[in-house]
Amino acid sequence: MAVVDGPGGVADLPPRCVPVWPGGALAAPVPWGQIGAPAGRAAAEAIERGARAALQGRVSGLVTAPVHKEALAAAGVEHPGHTEYLQALAAAHLGLSVAQLPVRMMLSNDELRTVLVSIHVSLREAIERVTLDNVGQTLRITHAHFTRLEPGRRCRIAVAGLNPHAGEGGLFGREEIEVIAPAVARAQAEGLDVHGPYAPDTVFMRAREGAFDVVIAMYHDQGLIPVKYLGLAHGVNTTLGLPFVRTSPDHGTAFDLAGTGRADPSSLLSAILAARGGADWAGADAAP
Repeated sequence: MAVVDGPGGVADLPPRCVPVWPGGALAAPVPWGQIGAPAGRAAAEAIERGARAALQGRVSGLVTAPVHKEALAAAGVEHPGHTEYLQALAAAHLGLSVAQLPVRMMLSNDELRTVLVSIHVSLREAIERVTLDNVGQTLRITHAHFTRLEPGRRCRIAVAGLNPHAGEGGLFGREEIEVIAPAVARAQAEGLDVHGPYAPDTVFMRAREGAFDVVIAMYHDQGLIPVKYLGLAHGVNTTLGLPFVRTSPDHGTAFDLAGTGRADPSSLLSAILAARGGADWAGADAAP
């Protein structure tokens, strides 16, 4: 290992040497596996330094380790997680409002990919965010990402319904009829290969079997449960819509394992490989 004072010092290191860019937010070591404001401030500083390096073009991509959201809140950080925090930092750098730089979370592994309409909000608020504009924006961001990732290949996008059985013709809710289906039709008119809404309890299985390349989920747990059920070892979280590549593992901080030497790094390694692959195509997404 070698201590560096920034990304510029990495090129001079010998092969297999791990560079460490130390932060300055911690005056003293913090206890393993405990939530606290000092650790939250250190995490926030690391996020900001990494984002600045990516936005300035000093690094090709950003891989973030898990962050404890309660620790961020204890440190006074207003953003509930990495995705929203990086969105705000990127928007400020570009001179945009947060609303002008929409982003989405994609969870993926070797078997399944899903993009979320909403992220870290209550279920009640998530339902309120199922609007024509939000669903349509999610479809366009997803299409733009895969168009850049695989030029010349049409991305087959499936859309999950919100309600059981995708509403069953309005018997179990009308969001599919009044919001989701019109958003799908509008996207199809724009030339996107979009299908649905489909019953949420089967569409992920169909995608896993190869019928679709990615599934649009209406809220956080609807999309994350199927991906994580298939295994955390190789799951990757990718932020779509940022002006730089950002990935992370698909699991949390696992404070119960902190300091024990038993944590599994597989998802982090998968995130690093995904970021490396993403950095090979033009840098990142542009917001639609």
